[in-house]
Amino acid sequence: MAPSAITEPIDSRIKDFVIQKKDTLPLPKEARARLERAGIDLSNGYPERPAKPLYLDDAINIRNVDREHVDAGARADKSKSSLLSAAKDVIHLTSHIGTEIVGLQLKDLTDQQKDELALLIAERSVVFFRDQDISPQQQKSLGEYYGEVEVHPQVPHVPGVAGVTIIWPALQATERAASFRNPGGASRWHTDLVHEKHPAGITHLHNDTVPSIGGDTLWASGYAAYSKLSPDFRKIIDGKKAIYTSAHTYLDRNDPSAGPKYIERVHPLVRVHPATGWKSLFVNRAMTKSIVGLDKAESDLILNYLHDVYEKNVDIQVRFKWTPRTSALWDNRITIHNASWDYEGTEPRHGTRVTSLAEKPYFDSEAPTRRQALGLADD
Repeated sequence: MAPSAITEPIDSRIKDFVIQKKDTLPLPKEARARLERAGIDLSNGYPERPAKPLYLDDAINIRNVDREHVDAGARADKSKSSLLSAAKDVIHLTSHIGTEIVGLQLKDLTDQQKDELALLIAERSVVFFRDQDISPQQQKSLGEYYGEVEVHPQVPHVPGVAGVTIIWPALQATERAASFRNPGGASRWHTDLVHEKHPAGITHLHNDTVPSIGGDTLWASGYAAYSKLSPDFRKIIDGKKAIYTSAHTYLDRNDPSAGPKYIERVHPLVRVHPATGWKSLFVNRAMTKSIVGLDKAESDLILNYLHDVYEKNVDIQVRFKWTPRTSALWDNRITIHNASWDYEGTEPRHGTRVTSLAEKPYFDSEAPTRRQALGLADD
């Protein structure tokens, strides 16, 4: 494959940037076929990489504005009858998280069904659709319905379709070698894009190519993790804020010799979902740095406990076995996820991802938990 094309930064205000490396890794057969059917121009190589901002202030200023977000799930019919009645089957994979919808094509959903899907995702945290015939362009269009699509300033995307990022472990391994002991990348519990002023809402990952064994993805429920805490402990963290960091680094313009630095944002530790009105724990071990107002030892103690609650309670998690052409849509506001690398790169895995940014996180002391809203014991 020809080297991928050199592109400009995603924001024309950025004048100091680095041209990223050219990729020559051969595409998996199924991925190439999907992209060619969609009319994606591969003649200049794959994927396309934006020119990377050099300095931290430029990266912070990308999308650094307040904006209104109207959640599609908040306007949906609570019965979700248009969506659910059209499906051949609706399979709840666990009691607390994960639902599979059978017999629907995401590209064909009506606006009413899209709204109801957003509500279902808000209630069940992650929803799966197998055997999808969806192009990167259609995937982006669905993402735009749910909010502003995130265009990343560094990560590779589908040529000509900025905002449709590439999830390709073999490509990531050319940048940072993976091993059984240190798989790296998405193979750790995390939440996407917590450093944004308006962090990620719904993410849609479509995997066109998956290994025959392994490569599962796990999600955990923030609603349920919050309810795992005692009522008195919830009072300790309710209303508290934390510092959240980016996954990628930049240089300080005023002190470039200080080395790479992360974008940092302050958000509440516990947030409320606008569609359900339920409280959710909003932490992840990879990118929650510290609790505002606490000493480091105090913050580390509480955060490590919260991470353990979120990650180690298997009854609030779902583990999903991918098949080719499957889409997963999850809500980053109320989940963490972890991609298993147990196949160790022995077979190809390739997908495209679109993330719709949501509201600025907020806390409401009067909001119920999911269990309270459903009439379940929660003490």
